[in-house]
Amino acid sequence: MSCPYFEQSLCRSCALLDIPYQQQIADKTAALQQLTGIEASRWLPPCISQSLGFRNKAKMVVLGVAQAPVVGIELSAEQGFSAQPLTDCPLYPANMQALLGDLPEWIRSSGLPPYNRHKRRGELKYILLSHSRRYDQFMLRLVLGSDKCIERIRQNLSRLLQQHPEIQVVSVNIQPVHMARLEGDEEIFLTDNQLLEEEFNGIPLFQRPKSFFQTNPDVAEQLYGTAARWAQATGAHHIWDLFCGTGGFALHCAPFAERVTGIEIEPEAIACARQSAARMGINNLEFDALDSAAFSQQQQGSAPDLVIVNPPRRGLGTELVERLNQIAPRHIIYSSCNPETLTRDIAGLNYEVVQAQWFDMFPNTDHMEVLVELRRTGV
Repeated sequence: MSCPYFEQSLCRSCALLDIPYQQQIADKTAALQQLTGIEASRWLPPCISQSLGFRNKAKMVVLGVAQAPVVGIELSAEQGFSAQPLTDCPLYPANMQALLGDLPEWIRSSGLPPYNRHKRRGELKYILLSHSRRYDQFMLRLVLGSDKCIERIRQNLSRLLQQHPEIQVVSVNIQPVHMARLEGDEEIFLTDNQLLEEEFNGIPLFQRPKSFFQTNPDVAEQLYGTAARWAQATGAHHIWDLFCGTGGFALHCAPFAERVTGIEIEPEAIACARQSAARMGINNLEFDALDSAAFSQQQQGSAPDLVIVNPPRRGLGTELVERLNQIAPRHIIYSSCNPETLTRDIAGLNYEVVQAQWFDMFPNTDHMEVLVELRRTGV
């Protein structure tokens, strides 16, 4: 992939861009096998990604001045903290680039002053844009320092929606603190629709502003499909999906399991998961907005046959690892975005590795999404 921003050292997010892609895959595979200690025979071939146009989410800083806003990134102190437009980043599909490219003029003509973190003034801090691959629609979030400009946005929103009718959801997020924090607690919807619909493997999935959703839909679809095949092969009847997000793993497993429970601490993600279950018309699924570790401690009675876990980068933690050893499901399927905490957690579990595969969710970086099937020792 060729990128002028990388070549000019203006953006180094794709840190491995100067390494041929097949070499990246080989290097990451070797590093992963060495880190985890999982023997080579247990690894399936990695799931690779497109290098261009694969991302479904953009997080852009709004910089510059009201008469000339810039949507992109702020360069380093050595580069004078200058504003660098990044709306045509090749990681985004063409229609997403086109929409991002039209936003600076709409911001200018709507009279929305960009926030200046050095002077602590202005209003518009970030643009957060999500794309549905299946329906080619968008959710646009405007992060503001206060509610002062909301009425101005309302008055000018129709112009943007006429220009880009593919925008289905628009909201304002209020983030009032003077720090590099992406979003605040308050979300104000400016459209009647509050959900962006996606579809993976025929399964309807929904996004709300604060619900986690994978950023590489083609690879995420293969991740969920693989986990479902592994889960079905275990013969599990009762499944827990911990850290379930919008329900991707649970929804993929529901067609063959007798009972599936999805647990996620973010209520907006649970609302999306329940919407998917309702759309599918299935009644063997239940979702609750709870802390996964606390949920596991509260459960009494029969243990699940299979537990799927997809924790944040910090991993499961000692408490949940110990609880899983006590509950002792026959199988655990662990999806991880951090191989280091994955390795630590596996070492604490009384389980052996059945198979493993990694998914290049973030090409041209050293990040990896890893899926591991574990079987209770002695089974």
